[in-house]
Amino acid sequence: MSVEVTGSPSAERRSVPARRVRWLVAATISYNVVEAVVAITAGTVASSTALVGFGLDSVIEVSSAVAVAWQFSARDPRARERTALRVIAVSFFVLAAYVTVASVRALLGGAETDHSTVGLVLAAVSLAVMPGLSHAQRRAGRELGSATAVADSKQTLLCAYLSAVLLVGLAVNGLFGWSWADPVAALVIAAVAVREGREAWRGDACCAVPAGTAEAAACGCGGACRPPDAEVFRLGDNSFHTAAGLL
Repeated sequence: MSVEVTGSPSAERRSVPARRVRWLVAATISYNVVEAVVAITAGTVASSTALVGFGLDSVIEVSSAVAVAWQFSARDPRARERTALRVIAVSFFVLAAYVTVASVRALLGGAETDHSTVGLVLAAVSLAVMPGLSHAQRRAGRELGSATAVADSKQTLLCAYLSAVLLVGLAVNGLFGWSWADPVAALVIAAVAVREGREAWRGDACCAVPAGTAEAAACGCGGACRPPDAEVFRLGDNSFHTAAGLL
């Protein structure tokens, strides 16, 4: 596919969001390691499939962030973008498979889930932290035109959604003793993970800097979607279209 090259952003201009991405990746990994340990431990104690699934999502999010860190450690991060997207997609699918099997077993077995104060607090904290972190990741990724960074921001935003689902599931179980609410909440987590995994695999997360209102609306994340080997940059009022094969 031929793409017209009308200019290229300066290396210095690109280095600012690239550094920001690396810092955000480090923050994401640090937070999610703690979150995973707390969630899996508390979930095991309370026999909560949703809480354990939430902890495993944190592990998956760490792997996603590591994939982004690996990509941006290269001299040309775009050369590793497709592979990193595949890693993120497979991570989503692994999470969905585990949580689905565990949830179905819990529903069929009728196992009781104990109340977990630790789980409730953890879900509330994550619900407060993750949206802001996702927004920062997404902004930096769009400035770079990086599909992987944007996909990772969606992984982080998914964590916020899952925090809300987990919070509701644990609260309903704690207040009314509805043990089925926990595995049902976990199945919601699995369904969302499958959707995000499919989008990452197809490269639907490759939303770069907006190219226009129509494209932004179609993309769903405020930017034009392009294949992983294409980049779009906007500096001031000028749009720069480049293809990795032409650089």
